[in-house]
Amino acid sequence: MIYRTLDKARAFNAKTQGEYIFPCPLDKIIMGFMETDHEEIMRLAQKMSDEEITSWINKQCSNRSQKDKDRINFKILNEKPDTRKEQTRFKELRNQIDPDRTDIITWVDLIELDENRMPLKAQS
Repeated sequence: MIYRTLDKARAFNAKTQGEYIFPCPLDKIIMGFMETDHEEIMRLAQKMSDEEITSWINKQCSNRSQKDKDRINFKILNEKPDTRKEQTRFKELRNQIDPDRTDIITWVDLIELDENRMPLKAQS
């Protein structure tokens, strides 16, 4: 997810982000875990390579246990729209991709569906 966040930060900096939101709720979870904010991520994305940022991330997370990392991954993977406005937007986005995929209920699943990494739904 962090590389998606970096790509969006780079697009934001270049004013080419299109429909992508930066920082989105998933970005904020990641940044909170790394004890940083979107402004710092934008600066890093502008001046550092992915390899340099990976080193920076490893330093930022060096005091985190595997249990902490597992917990944040679980939170990201299970994040759902939690306001009526988010639920409406989520359904609109999902329906643009595949209105039959009512089994898609998390933001990560929606991203996976949008990027064609979600398996086809079993036919009844």
